Amino acid sequence: MLPSVAHAAPQYPGSLDYVALGDSYASAPGVPEQIDPVCARSSSNYPHLVGAQNKAHLTDVTCSGATTADLAVAQGAAPAQYAALSRRTDLVTVSIGGNDIGFSAVLRRCAALTAGAPSASPCRDHLTQGGIDQVEQSIATTAPKISQVIAEIRSRAPRAKVFMVGYPSLFPDSGVGCTSPSVPIAAGDFAYLRDKTKALNAMIARRAKLAGAKYVDTYTPTIGHDMCRPVGERWIENLAPEAPAAPAHPNAQGEQAMATAVNRALSRCGGSPPSLIVPVPG
Repeated sequence: MLPSVAHAAPQYPGSLDYVALGDSYASAPGVPEQIDPVCARSSSNYPHLVGAQNKAHLTDVTCSGATTADLAVAQGAAPAQYAALSRRTDLVTVSIGGNDIGFSAVLRRCAALTAGAPSASPCRDHLTQGGIDQVEQSIATTAPKISQVIAEIRSRAPRAKVFMVGYPSLFPDSGVGCTSPSVPIAAGDFAYLRDKTKALNAMIARRAKLAGAKYVDTYTPTIGHDMCRPVGERWIENLAPEAPAAPAHPNAQGEQAMATAVNRALSRCGGSPPSLIVPVPG
């Protein structure tokens, strides 16, 4: 349960001014400790872990449910995320796009269709009726919005390094699933949902490259830790979480894996301030 009173996020005292923007994959709903009930933000989300590793001054405005449009406007009681940016900002990480394509709604639809054909691919069949893939259409529609996000960050924080953080491996990379009450996805739909996750990430990566931003791959390092894995090996919770996290979201281990991926990207970033260059184990 989220606390009834929000607590101020820790602010690391280093010289690196770091702003974290994004949705629930960055805010980490349900992961202890929850420090903001409005946005379901955790003190163990990847922005806080990256901030601590880099001894940065962190402003974490990530918020569950955020779309690209929400970055510019108040999200309930939470102010617009872009307002945290300034000409002093050195580093920006962004996790965004999943809500724009309605991926949570896609998962709910897949779960609802599974009971009627658990061995088939009812969700893929439904979403590709008439030869038109609705999810691919949504990804294409979202692409220019990702470019707009990067442009807006550039205008507000012109000297900042911008890192677009992709989504982790929610489903088995093999495409062979684990249909069950806690993972109510039909056997034939796992490969489809895996492919749509990869397509979303590929689009974000392309848009980042076009805009001169960096892309952080969190999919590859989380392969083998998807929602079908047992407790302890699973970094992405299934639809009936057994570790503290939201359904189909990273648990604490998943957020740590995302933080490690971001830190690796920072360590490879040429021409960065010295405080960006951190040792990454492994």
